[in-house]
Amino acid sequence: MARIINQVAVFGLGKVGELVAVMLGESGFKVIGYDAAPRDDLGFEVRPLDVRDGLSDALRGVDAIISCLPYSLNAAIAEAAAEAGVHYFDLTEDVPTTNRVIELAEGATVAFAPQCGLAPGLIGIIGASIAATFDEIRAIELKVGALPQNPTGLLGYAINWSPEGVVNEYLNDCEVLRSGHRQMVPAMTGQERVLIGGIELEAALTSGGLGTMCQTYEGSVQRLDYKTLRYPGHFDQMHFLFDELNLRDQPELVGKMLIDSKPPVNDDIVYIHAAVEGVKSGQPFRENYVRGYKPIDISGRIWRAISWTTAASAVSVVELVADGVLPGAGFIKQEDITLEQLYSTQAGRHFAEQGRI
Repeated sequence: MARIINQVAVFGLGKVGELVAVMLGESGFKVIGYDAAPRDDLGFEVRPLDVRDGLSDALRGVDAIISCLPYSLNAAIAEAAAEAGVHYFDLTEDVPTTNRVIELAEGATVAFAPQCGLAPGLIGIIGASIAATFDEIRAIELKVGALPQNPTGLLGYAINWSPEGVVNEYLNDCEVLRSGHRQMVPAMTGQERVLIGGIELEAALTSGGLGTMCQTYEGSVQRLDYKTLRYPGHFDQMHFLFDELNLRDQPELVGKMLIDSKPPVNDDIVYIHAAVEGVKSGQPFRENYVRGYKPIDISGRIWRAISWTTAASAVSVVELVADGVLPGAGFIKQEDITLEQLYSTQAGRHFAEQGRI
């Protein structure tokens, strides 16, 4: 069967966007990259782009767009995609942006699939796939951490992801399910100790990681939440930064401080910890999915764990829409995608091959 997506535009060729373009090419798509500072050494066509100047030219002749730009730009890009009749994908964790995409998807003749990264994205696919094997579900607990393998300092951290995204998830309230109902709770609360492969970590609630899962599972799951994994002591230091130093109203300053003091590292690791509790085959049961993804070689180059896990998740969703496995129109929830479907794609096979603890 012919693909409904052949040519894809990638907006933003930074830490993740470049690899998204590379993996799209590996998966058989024709790729055009757009960036404010275009390069000629990437092996695919790259054109200059300033989102503020309009997007109609960039969307002309393409079947789909993946936005790898900061979340604050995505609503405008989604609106342009809707007007042009182009399939839309992004990596956002921002709730208002996703709500706008949901509005645009109503009655659309193309697919709108935001939240195609790690969290939301991959972690929701994993959690929902485990939950589908239970007769009754009491709790779904989802955790992700993108960390240095060899941490230093009190924060034990390195900014391998967008500093804007990190600060956003630490400051905004978190949607959770408690007693089967949706509610909002403060970020960086609900701390707990977690051990993965003998490594001690801590986890706390952060915003945006669940995507649309609270709406999907409200009334059928008693407890659902998403937490970010960090090395012990990290959240105490962030509370000091935001609360004792009164920097909650200066997120841009905090982001700059973090990138200056904790620059990216190549030896990173992405921890995934998903757990479902409930009843299976008439008996109480808890099932865990635990992985630790490290840098791997893709197309002859070693890519950081945060880059390839995010890019592979996004490209997998594009493949599934292109091949007709997922709907080609309307809004696509990440939790409607199965782990088996993800594994079946060219990009998603990396998750099946890597990460065993």
